[in-house]
Amino acid sequence: MSPWSARAARRPAGDQRAETGLLRERGFRLYWTAQTVSLIGDEINFLAVPLAAVVLLDAGAAEMGWLTAVALLPSLLLSIPGGAWADRQPSRRRAMIVADAGRCAALASVPLAYACGALTMTHLYLAEFVVGALTVLFRVCQHHVYVSVVAADRYVDANALLSASRSAAAVAGPSTGGILVQALSAPFALLTDALSYLVSAVCLGRIRKQEAPPAPRGGGGLTAGLRWVTAHRTPGLLLAGVCMLSLCHTFLMTLFVLYGTTELGLAPSAIGAVVAAIGLGGLAGAFVAPRAVRRIGIGPTIMTGFLWFSLPLILVPLADGPTPLVITALAAAQLGAGSGIAVLDIAANSYLIAAIPETLRSRVMGVVQTANFGVRPIGAVLAGSLGTTLGLRATLWIGTTSAVLSVLWVIASRVQRVRNVPENAEPAQAP
Repeated sequence: MSPWSARAARRPAGDQRAETGLLRERGFRLYWTAQTVSLIGDEINFLAVPLAAVVLLDAGAAEMGWLTAVALLPSLLLSIPGGAWADRQPSRRRAMIVADAGRCAALASVPLAYACGALTMTHLYLAEFVVGALTVLFRVCQHHVYVSVVAADRYVDANALLSASRSAAAVAGPSTGGILVQALSAPFALLTDALSYLVSAVCLGRIRKQEAPPAPRGGGGLTAGLRWVTAHRTPGLLLAGVCMLSLCHTFLMTLFVLYGTTELGLAPSAIGAVVAAIGLGGLAGAFVAPRAVRRIGIGPTIMTGFLWFSLPLILVPLADGPTPLVITALAAAQLGAGSGIAVLDIAANSYLIAAIPETLRSRVMGVVQTANFGVRPIGAVLAGSLGTTLGLRATLWIGTTSAVLSVLWVIASRVQRVRNVPENAEPAQAP
């Protein structure tokens, strides 16, 4: 058993206080607001950018694969070096504000180019790459700010609130995005996303909590986070499962809009409504996850989240027949997967944030981001290539069935033996 498992098993039951009590704390409330507003814009972006490519620029499966890939490529290339940089900064919050401002500018350039008649696939590729790079910077810094505004015994509750925001955004964002795309055109719908980053920057700028001091120089460099992950069986194999699940889920995300519009004949507003179902499921999952952690333990909840997330996805390639039946199948898939995502994210994030040593937090989270997001450009390009060669439905079958098998890594990690969130991470050792 991993040393994290042994120590976690000794911890008593989690705090029973209501999650909403955290919103009375100014620091967390500002952090939560910044995340929530930005997430709504992200969900609009999820529909607006691919619809701009398909409707305005006649993008095919291969181009859709590359569009998804360039947005995610920074996660593969920059997460680990970005984490090493962030661990040594005195203010990660300032870096997050800069990232928000940059993402706003990159997205605002799309409607500007469209208004000037100069929008091309190359412009979309570049805008998505810049947004992806700045998102990596934001993510490797955010956990330092998170732990400065949340007490260690409230991690599960705080993650539940953030997951609920993510789910609410998934409900409001795609349906709003579909309407905005039809009313204003896809490029101008992105202005909402751009403005959301400005709101996020303002909220982050008002946080006054003290962050942990920067890590000392010479503390292991770029590979310290990777060495920590590989030295601990439970988090290491858990991340392998996350990597496989993320890779397979990318098959669906890359081709979903193209599949819905060309093969299933759905309108943008219908696709938006279907995607919104993932948020409804996420709200349910955010409600269930803290209670599941307290009842069955953090490890069993993580395993449940893997299966709860992946199994409903099989309904996507199964969708066929009359439009109402197709919409029902897709909505059920999104509803089930959404609840599973919330359960998995809340449980796994709480476990990892508690287990990672403070001086390695961004470097290890850089490895986590690589496992979760860095493999997605590979999956996107692979999905585009297979979608062109084998067809959309066959490619979706490959991705969804493989996603279910990712739980085998979780079983091998023995995380199901971990009952409670680790209390204190072991200090990082310099090599």
